Formats: sequence, C-alpha cells, structure tokens
Amino acid sequence: MTTTQTPARHVGRRTFLAVFAAAALLIAGIVSYAVSSSPDGLDSTTLRGCETVVVDGAEQLTGSCIAQHATDHALASSPLADYSVRGIGSTNGIAGVIGVLVTLAVAVGVFWLIASRRSARAASASDRDH
Repeated sequence: MTTTQTPARHVGRRTFLAVFAAAALLIAGIVSYAVSSSPDGLDSTTLRGCETVVVDGAEQLTGSCIAQHATDHALASSPLADYSVRGIGSTNGIAGVIGVLVTLAVAVGVFWLIASRRSARAASASDRDH
C-alpha cells in the first residue's frame, strides 16, 4: 500500500503579513465593541472598601481603599485614553483599529531598520572579502 502526501503549501511572507494585518484589524475593530465597560481586575481590587459618589458633578471615593490617593496617569487626556477616541462613547472599535495600525507601523519600521542594517553589514563584509 502506498500513501501519497500532498506537498505542503508555501505561504509567502507578504501573504502571511497581509492576512495577519487583516485579522488583527478585524479583531480590533469588531471585538473591541464587545469588551466590558466594568472595571478590570486591578481597578476592582484597588476599589475594595470604597464607594464612588458624585459630588458637584465629579466622582469621589469614600471609605478606605488603595485607589483613594490615585491620580490620573500622564496620558489620561490623550486622544485614545480609556479605549475610546477623545472620550466619545462607542468609539472603542475605532480606537482599537488605530492602536493596531500604530503598532504595525512601529513594528514594520523596527523590522525594516534591522533588515537594512543586516544587509548593509553583509554588503560591507562581502566588499572586504573581494
């Protein structure tokens, strides 16, 4: 009995990167709308023992918890803070897509720099050999 194996299909680098980018953008754009608006584990842990009350239109913590002395981080007023675009509700999918695009751009830039330095080293090494 003979068995025939089908040859493995080779996927090109550009095809792989395009499919990866498309999948990342779809996940960021669609799944971002399904995220919970309730605090994550760290937030809920630091709020144990406190209650959030609104005083003069601003939220304040009463009780005793770790979060009472917390302040906003340096990027709290940035355009993509709190998983939204400029604090506008229901824009977390757009914020996710922007985040993926920025991350991919940085990654491509870093990989391009690494590749160009490697090729420059290889070229100078081959020049020395001749």
